[in-house]
This record gives sequence, structure tokens and C-alpha cells, in this order.
Amino acid sequence: MNTNEVAVIKTDMGEMVVEFWPDVAPNTVENFKKLAKKGFYDGTAFHRIVKGFMIQGGDPLTKDASKAAQWGTGDPGYKINAEFNDRPHVRGVISMARGGDPNSAGSQFFICLGDAPFLNGKYTAFGKLIKGDDVLGKLGDVETAFSGNGEKSKPTTRQGVQSIKIVPANEVK
Repeated sequence: MNTNEVAVIKTDMGEMVVEFWPDVAPNTVENFKKLAKKGFYDGTAFHRIVKGFMIQGGDPLTKDASKAAQWGTGDPGYKINAEFNDRPHVRGVISMARGGDPNSAGSQFFICLGDAPFLNGKYTAFGKLIKGDDVLGKLGDVETAFSGNGEKSKPTTRQGVQSIKIVPANEVK
């Protein structure tokens, strides 16, 4: 397992680079890398943005605008077990989104915009931003509207993820 790999998340706003924490969430890291290497995330969008809290993406349904009503429900066709750990949810930390069941994560992830201690030990944190905090900030500041569940989190303009590539850390400047 190459632990010196990072994810380059290319968005419409610019690039963010994430380093992984395989020491605390090895299966989660491997799952994310596997999906990224297959191009699973390419063409998706950050469909849920809560100011000051987090941006969420990784839903394959976001590739299709006609499925907007179902955004947030997509997965790779399987679930992975949680790997809760003691890494705190602070700005720049990437963590797995999930449903009510702790072991219901699949492909959706979120990146924290601020400290979210109430998530600690309840969601699988598996890495953090090492580059592109300005991009994260821009994404976190986009205009949002109320989504179907009454949460003000639906970006009014598409926040596309062009690609997520897994590359050797030493290739990232």
C-alpha cells in the first residue's frame, strides 16, 4: 500500500489536495482511492454546502441534473464499515458521509469548513487538505438555497468536481 499518495480534487473553483490517514482509517482510504482511480468521482458535484460547516460531494447521481431530487442518496452499490478514530473534525478534514447506520458510508464524503467536534468519533475522518484552503473557502461561500429537507445547503449554481486523481505526493507542488 503506497501511503505516499494524495488526492488531487479538481473543482470548477480550483484544486484541492488531500493527504490520507491510512493509520487510522485504512479501509476507508483504500475505498476512496479505488473509486477515484476508476474515475467514479469525475463529473460529480458538491451537492450540499453548509456555510461554516462543510461541503459534501461524492454522490454519483450528481452527474445527472435530472436526478437532482435524489442527490445525496447515491453510492457505489455497496457500503463500507465505519472506522471511527480520534482525529478531530476541524477545517480541511475529509470524512465519510453516511446515513443513520454507522456502517452506511459508500462514496460520499465531506470536507469540514470549520471545527465540528460533534462529529468526532461518529464519522470516519480519513485525511486532510494540504493545499487549496482558498478553494475550500470559495466553495464554502457559494450562494445556497433551501434543499428539499429544509436545510439551507443546496448550491444555486453547480459546484462541479471535474476529477479526483490519486497521485504520488512528491508530484504535487
